[in-house]
Amino acid sequence: MNPYTIPNDQIQAAAVLLRSGETVAFPTETVYGLGADASNPLAVQKIFEIKGRPLYHPLIVHIATTAQLSTWAQNIPDDAWRLATAFWPGPLTLILQRSSKVPNEVTGGQDTVGLRVPDHPIATALLHAFDGGIAAPSANRFGQVSPTTAQHVHDKLGSKVGMLLDGGPCRIGVESTIVSLTHSQSVLLRPGGLSIEAIENTINKKVLLTQAATPKVRASGTLDSHYAPTTPIEIHPADELWHRAHQLAKLGYKVAVLKISDGSKYINSSGIKCFQMPLLADEYGHDLYATLHRIDHINFDRLLAETPPATQEWIAINDRLRRAAHSGHS
Repeated sequence: MNPYTIPNDQIQAAAVLLRSGETVAFPTETVYGLGADASNPLAVQKIFEIKGRPLYHPLIVHIATTAQLSTWAQNIPDDAWRLATAFWPGPLTLILQRSSKVPNEVTGGQDTVGLRVPDHPIATALLHAFDGGIAAPSANRFGQVSPTTAQHVHDKLGSKVGMLLDGGPCRIGVESTIVSLTHSQSVLLRPGGLSIEAIENTINKKVLLTQAATPKVRASGTLDSHYAPTTPIEIHPADELWHRAHQLAKLGYKVAVLKISDGSKYINSSGIKCFQMPLLADEYGHDLYATLHRIDHINFDRLLAETPPATQEWIAINDRLRRAAHSGHS
């Protein structure tokens, strides 16, 4: 028996909580979400209060099936239907023109809404039991490392959440890919668990990597500073990584190093502890947030990450590390 199977009575209890205007944290294939009834403005406001999230920063609405897309969006282009048919349930969020059902609190006052169908049995069961849209950003404090286990949620949010459904470690470990389809062009707003190549092959056209040609759309997880561990993080190429690590160690700092390339001779040098990360991008993504949580728990003074490859499959990893290292993170 799957140790992370949730009994149906717990799913039903969570659905009741959502209908009563409370919050429920639940697993998806990407990260854990902090959910509330997307049609209830007061419930949605609780998400912002718990996370310390700016009210202008929009949320993603999770739905049970592709058929519910037209309930939450209008003027849906053909490309959106093609992508939904191909990749839902899965780690893809579509930004579309919102329907009248979507409250301003969900969209940050914009006329667009982010929608996705998650690919996790517990999320699916909860969405069917609730029979509505669940607005759910990551279940953490705003701007910090996303949770990929129930323990991460408990550690950061504790009793502030109405209910926490434990579905074990998330399968993908980085957030969904966000694509805007609101202005006749497909624009990547956030790289994530689905590759740009897969999207382009499905709609048979290029996805723009910038919003320069279209009106600016705000989307979840796209601020310059985001996904940040408590431990200050720097990113360095492999040939600079160890010089910087030893420089900090000599100053008395306790240094953690995320390395991809071989650096075995440096493991656990004085004041330095190495964390060997996977060589494959999807495996690195799966391990990244859990490793950052672990490093924060150990209380290092500095975290140095080796610059990942600049190839297409690493785009989401590079995005998360860059935002995590951005100065002035919360």
